[in-house]
Amino acid sequence: MQGAIARVCMVVAAAILNHPLLFSRENATLPEHDEELVARMREHEERLAAEQARLETELLQLESKRREAGTDQSCGWYFWSALSLVIFFTIEVCRVDLGGRADDWPVEDEEGSAESGAVDPRTLALDKDALSRFCDRCIYASAHENWRVREFAEGLADDLLESMRSLCNRDVDMELGDFLGVGSMFEAWKASKPLVCDLIVPISPPEPYGFRFQLWCAPSSHVPPDMQGCGRIEVTNFGESEEACLCGSANLGEDMLCLLHGKKDRARADRSPDELLCSGDTSCLSKDRVMSWFQTSVTKAWGRISHKYEFELTFHSLDITGAVKVRFRSGKAILLNIIPVVQLEDTDAYFVSHFPSGSSSPDPHWPLSFAVYERNLLKHLAKRLPENACHLHCLQVVTFLHKKQVGLSGKSGLTGYHVKTALLHLLVSKAPSSWDAELMEHRIRDVLAFLLRSLREKRLHHVLVGNGRLPAEIRVPEIFSSSEPINLFRQLVLQKALYTDTVRHFQEMLRNAPVLIEEYTPPLPNGVTQQKIG
Repeated sequence: MQGAIARVCMVVAAAILNHPLLFSRENATLPEHDEELVARMREHEERLAAEQARLETELLQLESKRREAGTDQSCGWYFWSALSLVIFFTIEVCRVDLGGRADDWPVEDEEGSAESGAVDPRTLALDKDALSRFCDRCIYASAHENWRVREFAEGLADDLLESMRSLCNRDVDMELGDFLGVGSMFEAWKASKPLVCDLIVPISPPEPYGFRFQLWCAPSSHVPPDMQGCGRIEVTNFGESEEACLCGSANLGEDMLCLLHGKKDRARADRSPDELLCSGDTSCLSKDRVMSWFQTSVTKAWGRISHKYEFELTFHSLDITGAVKVRFRSGKAILLNIIPVVQLEDTDAYFVSHFPSGSSSPDPHWPLSFAVYERNLLKHLAKRLPENACHLHCLQVVTFLHKKQVGLSGKSGLTGYHVKTALLHLLVSKAPSSWDAELMEHRIRDVLAFLLRSLREKRLHHVLVGNGRLPAEIRVPEIFSSSEPINLFRQLVLQKALYTDTVRHFQEMLRNAPVLIEEYTPPLPNGVTQQKIG
């Protein structure tokens, strides 16, 4: 019996000493693809399990013999047996409990590990009075101005698009739809200067052509795996579909005339890919050709209506289509992004030629924008939140901090859209009562902590793709809600230098946050807040 007890103690000691909690986690990162190491660990675990099973069998046999003999040593034997079971049970419970909370452990990366002086967003010092002054300056004082800028931008866009339509050849050029306002200005959280209005303008091919879409998440997709969130747009005519008229695919000869489509319509269907703004010799719509055509059209349209206005209009970025800058005689400037898009069938998702942030994808892959769904999500969630909820204030503050840090240290892999995505994730997951106005500084810390954790994990999922927690009222198409999530930080995984710069940028932003907020609207001696331009 003593030998059996010794073997039990040896197995218990081995299990305890091999438990991962007893080792430092400084170098405990396991290579994801080290199959040999994983196999050895599994063999070691299997040997321990087999030894445990063998010992349990011996214990049962010895227990039955002891009962037959009726020895006085039964109490001691039961004591050792119970103790061993308790130890094993405790080890397993600790392993399950701590393993289940692995996401709460700080993730440190050898290429972007936190510095010794790293700032923890959860302990960030945010002055409540300074935040209140910031909101008074950036939100309430500018709300009326934002409304006036929106009204001006919509009027100017109407005139520009109408002028473009009058210049376009309906038999050759793309047709222009009515614009839609998206982004911060139309979601009521724009705060920084200069004011920027983002407008998307749907385009469609001339008759008898149409668009056929290839999504990255479709079962038979030809979109490369590294083009998540993108798709290709194929230009087709009536002679390429099964329901099409035969005159589009058959040679009727000069003496034959289709009663549905005349010679003019047939001539339209024989255009080259270049005329249809396609990429190379393919039938896929080219972003570069669309952007070049649109920019030329905007220039010509402004030339026709410029005499009606008393301001100067120029392109503030030649690399971004429709990025115009309006400068008044007073020196005030407004930026207007008029972006050509293609509507995905009858949904509110749009293929965009480019994002205002400048990030894009190679031609002919078009990124898909869910800006309309995001706007609807914000409106839907706002109905459930307390009166004067702080969610938009949090978004304004963190976006302001990010923009100021970009001005100090330059651009990084972090964008304003990532900040908005983090807030939407928290809005969906947190209770509505947690967004009370009195809890603003806590929610700001939550947004910053969410971003920091996402940076350390190099993973920030799109809030609308593959998210089963979205309200049904948003009506995201099934093909997107049931697909695999999109990692918005994928470029940080692929580019080590960009990841390092982004982590450094974020840490510097955290260090500068209290000072930036305090200095942005410093209180004057008489108690009046100084109106300082951002």
